[in-house]
Amino acid sequence: MKNYAVIVYWSEADNVWIAEAPDLEPCAAHGSTREQAVAELQVAMQAWLEVAQENGRPIPEPRYRPSTVAAE
Repeated sequence: MKNYAVIVYWSEADNVWIAEAPDLEPCAAHGSTREQAVAELQVAMQAWLEVAQENGRPIPEPRYRPSTVAAE
């Protein structure tokens, strides 16, 4: 799998961590911890790529390179 950017943030509305892959829109997952959200996103990303390939859709190149920001 290519190195796609991952964005992780806390959702007050849902009371969970959200992980998104902006290059594979819509591709997101959630978890009770950051690590769980990212692990679930890895599964979702693999499924997204498999479905795109099965349907003959182009696989996007990684575009996003967000800066690293750590917030507690």
